Amino acid sequence: MKTDFGYLTYCSNIHAGESWADHFAALRKFIPSVKVKCSPDQPFGIGLRLSNEASIDLAKEGALVEFKDWLSTSDCYVFTMNGFPYGGFHNTRVKEQVHAPDWTTNDRVNYTTRLFDILSQLLPAGMEGGISTSPLTYRYWHKPEELHNVFEVATMKMIEVAKHLKRLHDTTGQLLHLDIEPEPDGLLESGPEFIDWYKKYLLPLGVAELQKEFDLSVAEAEATIKRHVQLCYDVCHFAVGYENHQEVVNKLSALGIKTGKIQISAALKAPMASGESRNPVIAAFKGFNESTYLHQVVARTQSDGFKRYPDLPEALADADNQDIKEWRSHFHVPLFVEDYGVLKSTQEDIVKVLDLQKTKPFTHHLEIETYTWEVLPDGLKLPIDESIVREMKWVINQLNG
Repeated sequence: MKTDFGYLTYCSNIHAGESWADHFAALRKFIPSVKVKCSPDQPFGIGLRLSNEASIDLAKEGALVEFKDWLSTSDCYVFTMNGFPYGGFHNTRVKEQVHAPDWTTNDRVNYTTRLFDILSQLLPAGMEGGISTSPLTYRYWHKPEELHNVFEVATMKMIEVAKHLKRLHDTTGQLLHLDIEPEPDGLLESGPEFIDWYKKYLLPLGVAELQKEFDLSVAEAEATIKRHVQLCYDVCHFAVGYENHQEVVNKLSALGIKTGKIQISAALKAPMASGESRNPVIAAFKGFNESTYLHQVVARTQSDGFKRYPDLPEALADADNQDIKEWRSHFHVPLFVEDYGVLKSTQEDIVKVLDLQKTKPFTHHLEIETYTWEVLPDGLKLPIDESIVREMKWVINQLNG
């Protein structure tokens, strides 16, 4: 739905269904009721997540025609997609495999290109479209001495997609962008790391490739890269890393690097008191220790340094470490709840980022991404459509406040 500060939606990765038939059934079940309650008088935008399997099925002409007809009759449209999870994302162990296949592979390139071809068919005239994706690879799959080569290989694969987007732009006029999503333990896990990669790898390699392929000037090639490769600003991920949102946004603006979308999401946090006083916090975090998704923890030390744990079990094993004064965990919790007893959410970070967007908009796309409903502790589970509506209305109130 259109707001004064960008197009707002929620990501359909909240709905199970890895085949297109199953996912389309979930969209038909939930989207109409959400639209009636959140966007009754205007078209409703959908943030579509397709697995590789579903993308192959939907790319077939008959399936696309059927989906476009449903969008039209339902007064809905698609303007952003989540291309991060390639395979199964529900009812299976995902963990670090959410990055697989990574950006060193042709499978990732083919999947992402297919998604863009689908989005090109679905995107309303005059709108730009974006697809978020993995931050190159999972850091711990590679030895430190291999990383320079991994950066180069993965970046060149992304440039192949950027070339495809330029060709689409030249033939259709559509502005489509690949939105890189830093997250803890990704090869790019923070705003500064994304910016460093953009300057050190993407621009030098991309400019050279686009000059050679399209006979562009340096300035034209750089502008093309900046048009088609952008940032996905996942608030949960940046909050887990204790990032200063104003500084990140200012640096991006100064460099002319664009943000394709803000993913509106919340993490868990809590101060770690000394001695046995932290036991209630440890017990509360144990309640969120589930086996489907990665729940990386970034801890702040007494000297204001950071200690990183690849998942919640590793953090819990070190829970008595008295050098730690705060935990933040990558667990996408509902936006509209800030207080979980001894645990809190990083809702405040969302408010800060939305305030930056309201003061000086830096993206056109806003996407709520809370995908953990199935694995939340029982006391937090509500019907999915009711929860989506509460999240949408909470964000709308923040934008209008």
